[in-house]
Amino acid sequence: MKDLLNYIVTSLVTKPDSVLIDEAREETDITFTLTVDPEDMGLIIGKGGQTIRSIRKLLTVRAIAEQVRVNLQLNDPQGSIGTPKE
Repeated sequence: MKDLLNYIVTSLVTKPDSVLIDEAREETDITFTLTVDPEDMGLIIGKGGQTIRSIRKLLTVRAIAEQVRVNLQLNDPQGSIGTPKE
């Protein structure tokens, strides 16, 4: 499932080398923490959150097939969301 997420995200962003995906597993729960370059945050979130919501839906379909629960969190390490650029 991590490979699927990596494929989708690296296909969308302008800096695929900066994509980091952390995976945490607990029994039947999987939590992915996605970190991308601050310039690519808007591409991943999409207008009104449509892109990130679609990525989550794709992961949910795969999770159902694997009989697990999945959660995707978008990490904002530099506080780029909602802060103006200088």
